[in-house]
Amino acid sequence: MTNSIRSRSDHWSLSADESLINRKLPKELTLRIFSYLDFVSLCRCAQVSKYWNVLALDGSNWQKVDLFNFQTDIEGPVVENLSKRCGGFLKQLSLRGCQSITNDAMRTFAHNCPNIEELNLENCKKIGDPTCSSLSKYSKKLKYLALESCTSVTDTGLKSLSDGNSNLIHLNISWCEEVTDNGVEAIARGCTKLQHLICKGCFKITDDAMKSLGTYCQDLTTLNVQQCQQLTDEGMQRLASGAKQLCSLCLSSCLHLTDQTPVALSNYCPNLRTLEVASCSQFTDNGFSALAKKCKDLRKMDLEECVLITDATLSHLASGCPLLTNLSLSHCELITDEGIRHIGTSACATEHLEVIELDNCPLITDVSLDHLMGCQNLERIELFDCQLITRAGIRRLRSQLPNIKVHAYFAPLTPPPSVGGGRQRYCRCCTIV
Repeated sequence: MTNSIRSRSDHWSLSADESLINRKLPKELTLRIFSYLDFVSLCRCAQVSKYWNVLALDGSNWQKVDLFNFQTDIEGPVVENLSKRCGGFLKQLSLRGCQSITNDAMRTFAHNCPNIEELNLENCKKIGDPTCSSLSKYSKKLKYLALESCTSVTDTGLKSLSDGNSNLIHLNISWCEEVTDNGVEAIARGCTKLQHLICKGCFKITDDAMKSLGTYCQDLTTLNVQQCQQLTDEGMQRLASGAKQLCSLCLSSCLHLTDQTPVALSNYCPNLRTLEVASCSQFTDNGFSALAKKCKDLRKMDLEECVLITDATLSHLASGCPLLTNLSLSHCELITDEGIRHIGTSACATEHLEVIELDNCPLITDVSLDHLMGCQNLERIELFDCQLITRAGIRRLRSQLPNIKVHAYFAPLTPPPSVGGGRQRYCRCCTIV
């Protein structure tokens, strides 16, 4: 009986306290406080009382929702109920990784949330062209759309988007392997405000797609066509001549490109800041010389496996690109200490360089580390499989740059003892200094 009375007393006390809080705190102020809470915290507040439930689930608190952490539990009805609750308030939604979401759920969502501006559907395997059609019909304010790894999306879906989403400025269709030049052309014609296009692994895209982008999307600043292996210099020249505002370009693993591409970029795209050309094995010093002369704003360059470049490229970058912060030279096996000397003594290194990657550069020695000691902003250096780098050289570098992270391999001094008489597999040791 005593416990029952105590429990009842606590209940009434809690209700009184709650009532006092609600009387003292205006509804508008409570809503403002709730607006700063994350998804989980709002759900917890909704369980406190009926009054808080109404306020916590008010659509004004649900303008931005990210369900990635709950992806295994999210199914169609969850999205449908969320859309009914949020309605026109919802502006940003991430369903990244929610593989149970279907086209039917997205049709309901699009109908209920006409003000959506940012939508991430990455890796939602069950959605496809019908979802694009629904977004085209109802989501006229859509600006950011991620469809990466939505393999059922085809040219038909992109045509739908181009018809109804003229405000689109960011589109990610990476690994949508059925997309062809026709789909990209539809987007280019209908979404002329497009600034960012990410289409990694769209293997069917050819030069015709680049020509369409160059013709219709003159505000394009970011393009990623990694592993679009049918592209040639002709397509890149047409792109560069039209999309002169390009700032970030990824051409990694576009194996047919030659020096004509960096020359075209240098002629038409002076604002280029990020260039990723890993595995573009036909690029030579001539191409990078042209870039360095005219693209003075270059900040990040990934030249991994550009196997034909020599110290001459580093000399050109050192003199022409004073703002470089990140430089990858991994597997550039012709680079020597002399090339690193050019970089290490340049304005970019002493003032801006933060990351340099030299993995599998067999001619690099401790002398290169000495050349980098004046790079006061250097945060990380990669030295995996640089056989001529020693621990002593790394210690000297760290004596000048105590906060730098150095990643390197060192072989054991002696083989480990045999256990059980069996064959042993010897591995190298990874050292993060």
